[in-house]
Amino acid sequence: MGRDQRYLLLLGLACFVFLTRSSGFKICAYNVQNFNTSKVSDSRVLHLLTRILSNCDVCLLQEVKDPDGKAMGELVSSLNRYMQTRYDEYSYDYVTSKGLGQSEKKEQYVFLYRNQTAKLVDKYQYPKSKKGNEDVFSREPFIVHFKAPKTKIGQFVLIPLRAEPLNALKELDSLFDVFTEMMKKWKVENVLLLGDFHADCGYVTRKNRMNNRLFATNGLFWLLRDDVDTTVTDMTDCAYDRFVVHGEKFLKAIEPLSARVFNFKRKFQISTEQILKISDHYPIEVELKEVKSAGQLQALMQPFLLILPLVVLLILPESTIGLM
Repeated sequence: MGRDQRYLLLLGLACFVFLTRSSGFKICAYNVQNFNTSKVSDSRVLHLLTRILSNCDVCLLQEVKDPDGKAMGELVSSLNRYMQTRYDEYSYDYVTSKGLGQSEKKEQYVFLYRNQTAKLVDKYQYPKSKKGNEDVFSREPFIVHFKAPKTKIGQFVLIPLRAEPLNALKELDSLFDVFTEMMKKWKVENVLLLGDFHADCGYVTRKNRMNNRLFATNGLFWLLRDDVDTTVTDMTDCAYDRFVVHGEKFLKAIEPLSARVFNFKRKFQISTEQILKISDHYPIEVELKEVKSAGQLQALMQPFLLILPLVVLLILPESTIGLM
């Protein structure tokens, strides 16, 4: 076998070992755009949403308009049926905020979570507050505290925000106050802020963010770059949806380069038209490092051990192999 052929085989085997590794604990955020009973009544939309969300251990859903809980009930039932056909041990539950925003446009923040990997510790609806005559937030954050025993970080707080586009800069600055209050309230340093911040393009520019505390404070790390596009259509190229993590301890507990847009159009080979039936945003995701047990490490090594003899044969020179 020639050198180039050996190289390609080794590369392929390395990829095989990499792909057989278990993925980490995944946190997602998705603006599902006017999510209601009419949306889940479309079987194709429901199935696509189910496939997307089944990748997440915890997922923030935004722009949910489901006051009676029927739409979320359908979604969770679909998720649990889907998981039972693939992973018997997994099931989902959710926790939701009250209706937020203007009276004719009430929205909810919803956190979906996998029961076997994430445990809800506490929840808190941030109260309505004003600066002068204006509301501080269009939709006040609904904060949750989770334990995730299999992750290296152990526990964390998630603070969501779907900012009003024209008021995004002010809302993001005020989100800093929520963040500092919740750290004192729950005495937890591990905080991740997430959601549709509208933190790009004409709403939040590099120039006008300089005095914004969420951007300017040391120890807050923005995980998605400005050049990432979280929108679906070719008409926009904006990093609206974001993750902001507090502290180097939490940052080190995140898998490097795992913060990304989940472009399920490519993965599922579907049309833009189908995607837009759910939303004009893509979901974003980030993975937390997991603590591996001895059994898990053995399982991860098993594929490599199976192919190790072949790797040895490929590496050794042909003259050496003839002497064996």
